[in-house]
Amino acid sequence: MSLINVTNLTFGYDGSYDNIFENVSFQIDTAWKLGFTGRNGRGKTTFLNLLRGKYEYSGNISANISFEYFPFDVLNKGNNTLDIISDIFPDYTHWKLMRELSLLELSEEILYRPFDSLSNGEQTKVMLATLFLKENSFLLIDEPTNHLDMKARKLVSDYLNTKSGFILVSHDRSFLDNCVDHILSINKTNVEIQRGNFSSWWENKQRQDSFELAENEKLKKDITRLSDSAKRASSWSHEVEKTKNGTTNSGSKLDKGYVGHKAAKMMKRSKSIESRQQSAIEEKSKLLRNIENSDSLKISQLAYHKNRLAELDNISIFYDETMVCKDVGFTIDQGDRIALIGKNGSGKSSIIKLICGEDINYTGTFRKGSQLKISYVSQDTSHLQGKLNDYAANNEIDESLFKSILRKLDFSRVQFEKDMSAFSGGQKKKVLIAKSLCEKVHLHIWDEPLNFIDIISRMQIEELLLEYSPTLLFVEHDSNFYKNIATKFFEL
Repeated sequence: MSLINVTNLTFGYDGSYDNIFENVSFQIDTAWKLGFTGRNGRGKTTFLNLLRGKYEYSGNISANISFEYFPFDVLNKGNNTLDIISDIFPDYTHWKLMRELSLLELSEEILYRPFDSLSNGEQTKVMLATLFLKENSFLLIDEPTNHLDMKARKLVSDYLNTKSGFILVSHDRSFLDNCVDHILSINKTNVEIQRGNFSSWWENKQRQDSFELAENEKLKKDITRLSDSAKRASSWSHEVEKTKNGTTNSGSKLDKGYVGHKAAKMMKRSKSIESRQQSAIEEKSKLLRNIENSDSLKISQLAYHKNRLAELDNISIFYDETMVCKDVGFTIDQGDRIALIGKNGSGKSSIIKLICGEDINYTGTFRKGSQLKISYVSQDTSHLQGKLNDYAANNEIDESLFKSILRKLDFSRVQFEKDMSAFSGGQKKKVLIAKSLCEKVHLHIWDEPLNFIDIISRMQIEELLLEYSPTLLFVEHDSNFYKNIATKFFEL
């Protein structure tokens, strides 16, 4: 066991408007299974890169241990998988590699296949197995769940649960709960560590937020009451002081000493009330700094003239001579929220492309309503570049509505001035979802919409779909999300 000490860490990218970290201090035990959470763009990947020494910073990070980062950069993906592993870790021991592959339910034969012929899930498992061969390092695991199907997520989560000595960035609640014993969270104004899994951290956060909101309301009322009292006491003091040179009702002169004493007493009371008021204001200013903005989102779908929007009957899809799915049949009716379920490579994205009108080689019967308007969110965000206002104009969506949705999804106004190519993976995905929510359509089709998106934003999107009940066909491997959202399931 050793410690990683972070002291007064301050860092901002060259040319950025503000620092990502400002005088941050905390301590990590290298024996922990540490889940790492925070909203998109808060600096999770940046912090992992700071640990790796990739950037210059002020402050201090001290650690008597080496760091290894997932995912690895794989340059020649056409090489055999075994050669890729040898490039990453030349000194590996074969029996240990086979032990790790076995734990991840991978057969030895994949070692002799080109790496780029493996599915996304298989590639992820191979890289994780290689990562855990490096036994004397502290492991930095950055979003391993993206593109993993549900079975693979459970398997990888169980695998990580048998390990220790890592930081894990993930936005999948169930995944984190199963395999971490501490949570490192980047909040709005600080970084903190708590013992427990994500659910216990979230429960504590909600409890703290509720306390602060209640305390804030109480202090707000106290400040108003004290302000009124201070004004009255001050007014009384001035009124009493003005009578010093007057007379009583009987015509005798007033006792100036008594009146002066009474005025001073009133003034002292006024100052005391003002001091209590100032203390309340200072206490209030310490509250609500880490309460996340999660304003409600809205969606407005067009009504279609028929109840049935699309129907697939006995559909089989082919790429060249390869069949990717067989005998698929389901219907999409207004109000349905259909989850397409299946392991990686089972044809989910192919079914979506067929419904969206792409040229797909298939057999069977596919019917789609005439003039049906569809909004599609792709897995891929690599095409996003340029300014947000140009993107809104090019896609013929309302720019103010588009940016309002992004603000609700935790975009700062500073982000609106940046090129989209500089956005984090989660911020890019939010751009696609915000665009989709702006489009006037009959049907939304989302293909793995939550990849890279932070947990609080996932909850916002869940609340939106439950409140407005749009017609939706989606693929998503976050088990909390699809169980909460889907009204129908179709498994390939």
